[in-house]
Amino acid sequence: MRLAICDDEARELERLCALLQEYEISRGAELSVCSFQSAVDLLNGMKGGEYDLLLLDVLMPGFGGIQAARELRELDKSVRILFLTASPEYAVESYAVGAYHYLLKPATAKTLFPLLDKVRAELNVQEEEFLLLKGREGLLRVPFSRLEYVEVMNKTVSFHLADGSVRELNASLSDFEAELLSHPQFLKVHRSYLINLRQLQSVTAKGAVTKTGHTVPIARTLYAAVKDAYLQMLFQPRPTAPTPAAAPEAAPKAVRTDGLWHILLVDDEPGDLFVWSEHLRERGCVVETAQTGAEALQRAASSFFDCVLLDVSLPGEDGFSLCQRLREQIGAPVIFLSCRTDADSQVRGFSSGGVDYITKDSPADLFWAKVETRIRLARSGRTQLSFAPLLLDLSRRKATLDGEELILTPTEFDLLWLLAEHTPKVYTPEELYHAVWGSRQWDGGQTVQVHMSRLRRKLEKAYSRHYFLETVWGQGYLFVPEETKT
Repeated sequence: MRLAICDDEARELERLCALLQEYEISRGAELSVCSFQSAVDLLNGMKGGEYDLLLLDVLMPGFGGIQAARELRELDKSVRILFLTASPEYAVESYAVGAYHYLLKPATAKTLFPLLDKVRAELNVQEEEFLLLKGREGLLRVPFSRLEYVEVMNKTVSFHLADGSVRELNASLSDFEAELLSHPQFLKVHRSYLINLRQLQSVTAKGAVTKTGHTVPIARTLYAAVKDAYLQMLFQPRPTAPTPAAAPEAAPKAVRTDGLWHILLVDDEPGDLFVWSEHLRERGCVVETAQTGAEALQRAASSFFDCVLLDVSLPGEDGFSLCQRLREQIGAPVIFLSCRTDADSQVRGFSSGGVDYITKDSPADLFWAKVETRIRLARSGRTQLSFAPLLLDLSRRKATLDGEELILTPTEFDLLWLLAEHTPKVYTPEELYHAVWGSRQWDGGQTVQVHMSRLRRKLEKAYSRHYFLETVWGQGYLFVPEETKT
């Protein structure tokens, strides 16, 4: 791990360097440390991408740490900045410039080492593979994980990095294509472009959108393949290095046979832990709780769980990041349980590996119905319902029709899933209402009618040759997988 320390006090620099040496010895880690006594010296020596973590003093004469951080962000948008100061008054200002953490002096093994452990886990400290470029300034080492996309134009190959910097060489794409495509995260999407799937935030008809906001064009004939590859990568757990000083790998946990569902509930609010734990215990579940990400990971490593219920807003690491780490560690479904009701948070929840997203204003019956469904689905091992040309991917909550994704709201997907799974059962509007909306007061059928009408229009617009939903006069709604109306 590559670190830089910037502090105007020579004694503090010596003390931090000694503390980092202690960390290396205790963790068996390999650190590369550079020290600076002024922010100007640090900035003058940076081009972007040199460091994984900066330990930056806030109060320095002339050019302070907060001001330096603003300049640093222009050079390197991804580097982690850990502010060190004797006063807490600059905490809010530090996070405005993208602080990774804010630590009060004097830093100690107790306060600093857990942060270093977290950074190392995020960086995946296995020996990182890299691409070696021969430029005018000599050899340049570009880690594959930091390479966003490669572009060739007029015999110039441009390597776009995740920190926003660009490296250019007079060469052809074929000089690097074979080596890059030997790694599964790289994909050729156009005769002039290669992308890193792990650096994408979305794939649209306009192109592949990177995490830094660049849109890379995709050849029309490759669009479907690129989209499939991106989705496969998005929901596939990434291998990670063992955590520092980890114990020898334990034997695989045996599946429990006591018949009780064991659930891990992660939330930093004691009141919410109590309320949702009671709902689960009333239904015969065994509940363990955790209030931090570290505690959740520890419990997940030592116990078997049928399901994890995870809050989004946690101290330190947020629920989205924690969800990805939990999925790499356990096979149990992760369901978000959050007070955030906005669509963006729900989309992020599914993108980070959650199988469902329950808002905390949901009635207890609806909450339990979703938890129970997800656990039973995970235990059955079934992940899809197929009624060609309609495919429902239950784990990703995606529907495709005739090979194209069908954009449905979460409620529309739940309605279609319920009807399709239990065909040829005819559901009355009231049965659908209570199954999808829980214990809310029955409104006479207006809500169901509106949602079913929208769902039917989406299906018919996407595939007019077959009517999947049929209204049975005087009874309700029926899913029709095969019969075609004329």
